[in-house]
Amino acid sequence: MSEETTCACSAAPKLIFACSGAADVGALADQVARKLSREGAGNMFCLAGIGGRVSGIVKSTEVAAKILAIDGCSLSCTRECLKNAGFSNFEHIQLADLEMKKGSTPMTDENIAKVYSISLDKLAPSL
Repeated sequence: MSEETTCACSAAPKLIFACSGAADVGALADQVARKLSREGAGNMFCLAGIGGRVSGIVKSTEVAAKILAIDGCSLSCTRECLKNAGFSNFEHIQLADLEMKKGSTPMTDENIAKVYSISLDKLAPSL
């Protein structure tokens, strides 16, 4: 019987953390993360677990192939939660930088598609 050595480096998941705040941009960030997860671009993961320093969630995040943070408003709570938990190597999307302002950004197919497309680019393998 021969043994084969295989690389498991591609097995690590791509994790997606999103603002799920009360504002329209938080809802939009959340819906994009859910769509990315549903469509297999990565796995939406628990931002509250990062903030609460839940060991299993933190450890899983430490071994992620890639991390994407999607923030709704300019407070960047998602980014700050990750940074405060010791993470620095992650991609970040700030909806305010995309001219999506808190209180005036409706949940439209167009807005979802715009953030979704940018998110896919951020989750793509680095060359």
